[in-house]
Amino acid sequence: MTHPLLSLRNVSKIFKTAGREVRAVDDVSFDVHEGECLAIVGESGSGKSTIANMILGIYPQTLGEITFRGSALPARRDLAHRRAIQLVQQNPLSSLNPRRSIGASLRLALDVHGIGDRAGRAERTGQLLEEVGLPAEFRKRSPAALSGGQRQRVAIARALACQSEIVVLDEPTSALDVLVQARVLKLLSELREKRGLTYIFITHDLSVVRNIADRVAVFEKGRLVELNPTGTVFARPEHAYTRRLIGAVPVVTADEAELRARLMEKTNADA
Repeated sequence: MTHPLLSLRNVSKIFKTAGREVRAVDDVSFDVHEGECLAIVGESGSGKSTIANMILGIYPQTLGEITFRGSALPARRDLAHRRAIQLVQQNPLSSLNPRRSIGASLRLALDVHGIGDRAGRAERTGQLLEEVGLPAEFRKRSPAALSGGQRQRVAIARALACQSEIVVLDEPTSALDVLVQARVLKLLSELREKRGLTYIFITHDLSVVRNIADRVAVFEKGRLVELNPTGTVFARPEHAYTRRLIGAVPVVTADEAELRARLMEKTNADA
């Protein structure tokens, strides 16, 4: 029997603050299959970032189990697990050392994980930059000398440097303008097909994942309220909260306007 690449089973995260417990994630179960893009969508406070942090091992789940290739992930991840599951943050400027050149930041990932021989790592940094659509000469530049879209491409290259299997993308386009956003999404789709990557795409905006995600997991107040193929979520959303999220997506075509009106009518009828 083939195992999902990643599985969460009855996972909860409880924080204790000011003498009370806050259940940020409540009894969540889902699988992530090899080669797919699963979008995790919800408003602020829905639990989506907490899910991402538990998958990455930034902090452990309170209850439940997270498995990778059929084996439980330990609370303290070893180097192999950290290499297999990489993060692309919302703001790459804050994750890139301003005192390091772009090439040095990329080489650090290669050095830490022992990828390639020492002599070839400098050349590999240039290849990684070219793979994400940047000139190899950018190795010599500082993060401050790059635009927001270029820095995000560097962040993607750094995740690729580790030869990762799963890339967690935490609001990777929310700080970019619409044109740059579209280019980055196109790049992500191309890299997934070329490398056979698996994406977990965290966002508050359903419209961003419409053309990149295979499935969408919708979270509300720490609970998974809907998990369906992307086409189903947009055409026949099951949960009223999903319909409200779709209702907030900007309307572009007459068909979308008609769909929004139909969904809002159903939402009002369910209320």
